[in-house]
Amino acid sequence: MYRGELIDKIEKLKREKNAVILSHFYQRPEIQDIADYVGDSLELSKIAQKTDAEMIVFCGVRFMAETAKILNPKKKVLHPNPESGCPMADMATLEGVRKLKEEYPDAVVVSYINTNADVKTVSDIVVTSRNALKVVKSLKEERIIFVPDQFLGGYIAKKVPEKEFILWKGFCPPHFNLSKEALLELKSKYPDAKIAVHPECNTDTVEIADFVGSTSQIVEFATTCEGDTVVIGTEVGIEHTLKKKNPNKRYLFPQAADYCGTVYCCDMKKNTLEKILDVLEKEINEVILPPDVMEKARIPLERMLEVV
Repeated sequence: MYRGELIDKIEKLKREKNAVILSHFYQRPEIQDIADYVGDSLELSKIAQKTDAEMIVFCGVRFMAETAKILNPKKKVLHPNPESGCPMADMATLEGVRKLKEEYPDAVVVSYINTNADVKTVSDIVVTSRNALKVVKSLKEERIIFVPDQFLGGYIAKKVPEKEFILWKGFCPPHFNLSKEALLELKSKYPDAKIAVHPECNTDTVEIADFVGSTSQIVEFATTCEGDTVVIGTEVGIEHTLKKKNPNKRYLFPQAADYCGTVYCCDMKKNTLEKILDVLEKEINEVILPPDVMEKARIPLERMLEVV
């Protein structure tokens, strides 16, 4: 089936079924183009709450679709490819977090939104890379169990030295493999370029950046900062949005060390137009979570939303 025909069928079904298509910045360009909204995972879930759509097709990885369901319990949430998971989210386990809570009973469990639903049920509050600093500063507890990203947690810990952090040793493989040498190599070729990276990158890489922020913050910075060249230290899917927002700038994506090409998330790319059409036609791959998991996981998410 030709791409144009695929898109026409998707648009038709979307209207018939009162559905909304949400796409993360890291999705394939053609998916971003047909989406009603493109953004970060939490941003998209909040948008879904405000629409009158009865059905959500979430083009991202599994924890994102779960979060959309948790915040939109009465809407049908479909995930085009249930095999599209997040390696970092899978590194944090329910049993492991419970064990840490027993070991540090006075600590508060702060979970990055990049966690699976079961881990959110034993978390005290959720954070995103955009709001983590604000949320952590708002907590009265002095000891923080930060799950699962050790690099985002370590980045925040340096900015809040008055608190003690117990860091789960999780990481995002594509971001982890982006070395500072790869960034500096591009900087040597383009000395006037700004460097913008995601805090999921390893510590050495983050320390040489001109700007550190979430995906949406990188978009804001890279498209509005002075200068016409920006080195981007995050997943290459963001390039599509950057070029749409400011095509007059040059965006450079470094090669990740010990990795195939640029910072590339294979799981994010598992969603396709064909799979979107399939779930819309058949209403399959619905995200269904046990009621008690939904209820418990919603609490730390809502607590975060109260802060931000």
